[in-house]
Amino acid sequence: MAIKINVQETPNPNAIKINASERLFEGPASTSLKSGAETDHPLAKALLAIEGIDNIFGINDFVTISKKSDVQWDTIMPSVQEAFNTVFV
Repeated sequence: MAIKINVQETPNPNAIKINASERLFEGPASTSLKSGAETDHPLAKALLAIEGIDNIFGINDFVTISKKSDVQWDTIMPSVQEAFNTVFV
């Protein structure tokens, strides 16, 4: 069964929150990474590899993705969806 995600807008037009039907990040600590950061977390690594993403913040069953201000969400979202589909097969 594939993971289900729900995308929510935030007050910041350069950030979105993605809620998932499964736990994305283990443990009590949050994950906060900037583009170019090294990580072994499969989803974080896939998201940070997307051109135009500036940083991510994740904990439990959600991740907030911030994009660079000169990039449109329409350009990034297909790659974000693909990252979830690839990591959670």
